[in-house]
Amino acid sequence: MDAEIIELAVDRLPAVVDLCRRALDLPEDAAEAPAILDALVTRAAGDRPVVLVGAVRGAELVGVLVGSVSQRDARLGHVDLMAVAPAERRRGVGRALLAEAERRLAELGATELLLAGNPPYYAWPGIDVRYTPAVCVALRLGYRQDRTAWNMTADLADGSPALRSTADAERRLADQGVTVRRAEPADLPALTAFARTTFGGAWDGELAGSVGRPGAGAHLAERDGEVLGFAAYGSSRPSWFGPMGTAPAAEGSGIGGVLLRRCLRDQAAAGIGAAQIGWVGPVPFYSGSAGARIERVFFLYRKPIDSAK
Repeated sequence: MDAEIIELAVDRLPAVVDLCRRALDLPEDAAEAPAILDALVTRAAGDRPVVLVGAVRGAELVGVLVGSVSQRDARLGHVDLMAVAPAERRRGVGRALLAEAERRLAELGATELLLAGNPPYYAWPGIDVRYTPAVCVALRLGYRQDRTAWNMTADLADGSPALRSTADAERRLADQGVTVRRAEPADLPALTAFARTTFGGAWDGELAGSVGRPGAGAHLAERDGEVLGFAAYGSSRPSWFGPMGTAPAAEGSGIGGVLLRRCLRDQAAAGIGAAQIGWVGPVPFYSGSAGARIERVFFLYRKPIDSAK
């Protein structure tokens, strides 16, 4: 019997989480499945259209796909997550889920579908190159690769360079009138305004998902009440660090390294053994400041879809 593609109600999320724990081959992804689904479905639904569809064989859920519409451009649809039970692979389940996502997102006005993260809520920048079956499905369905992204890993074991003290650097900053501290919910308006005007993008949304939330947090640097930089972690996944940014005028001051390691110490204190620095730009900075290494590599794909279907 062919699997049936159906819309999933939010009350099916426990079954979706269980499937993802079994279907996501990388242990770190499987372990964080509850947080990933909470971000992509529960929290994301508050500010963007979300599509949640499943493949069922009889009463058993054998595949799931989460899609959404871009906040920045309603013509762009995203596949945020797709998982197929190991025993169901190479039986057309992934292809059927993607075809349904194309149809549903086109009905919402999307003219192009991206197999790529949709900030501020995303589980991965794209398809991890180690998820070979997903890469194969994308290519068979006519998606073209247009970008490559990568994460860096920071070891959080005792003695790691990621956890070295920031005390001396913070004293030097204090001598320059710069205060470094943990961000509180009352800081969010200033932080999000700084992120939006200085960097654009969706960092303001990721900050809102970090500050004051359990398992997440942020630190900031300021002088005379003016924000000079921030670093955050845990917005979509407890083990992921980011985003972070320093005002152009303060670059080279050491603020970035201090904020980074303060966040990494928080994550280590929460029992996380290695932090993923997501969707990395400045590789040398993270390597030098935290001993981080490039580890996860992602292919990002896109394809035009027909809203007339």
